[in-house]
Amino acid sequence: MPVADEKVLVFPRSLFEQLGVFQGFNARVDCFLPTILDPKNNRFMPRAQAENDPNFKQIIPYVVITDGKSVLHYVRGKKGGEQRLVAKGSIGIGGHINDEDETLFNTKGFGIQAFQDAVRREVCEELAIQGPFDAKPVGLINDDSTEVGRVHFGIVHMLFRTPEQARKKEQVITQVEFVPIEQLKARRDQMETWSQLCLDNLEALLK
Repeated sequence: MPVADEKVLVFPRSLFEQLGVFQGFNARVDCFLPTILDPKNNRFMPRAQAENDPNFKQIIPYVVITDGKSVLHYVRGKKGGEQRLVAKGSIGIGGHINDEDETLFNTKGFGIQAFQDAVRREVCEELAIQGPFDAKPVGLINDDSTEVGRVHFGIVHMLFRTPEQARKKEQVITQVEFVPIEQLKARRDQMETWSQLCLDNLEALLK
């Protein structure tokens, strides 16, 4: 869907300020997620507007796929939706939630179940996943230090799969491979900021 026509799920920054603004990674999912995903606290906004309005945060699922020792890593291709992240390494699969998700999965407002359904759809657009989709929210990301980060809010999920159970489908992601965690640390400087934050907290999340 062209950005000009797309509507994306957002919540007001004022709500974030009420809940407690943080910078970087935050593992206190239960303190934020139920409120943000309460249908009365979020809505759909034209993406072209949301990308330039820091009064709202776009809700972005960000799914890290791991077998416990290695993590799926890829490089964003030129056809990816967010041009400011092209050619950056990433360990998070995800993207905007748009109003098509509302039509497909939800009739009573965009709540937690609709969000989880949208997370599954987003990942399965880019990867062929074997087995039940049981990704769990494990953290939140806010990065107001960058142009991209100021208008986005990441909800990090962990999905445990082996390399044989998660294979590439979409062409917009390239160089897809499971990489040992220690090797990922050596690539940290080539990754997008959100992936750096996930990598910095990964070992704690795996315990």
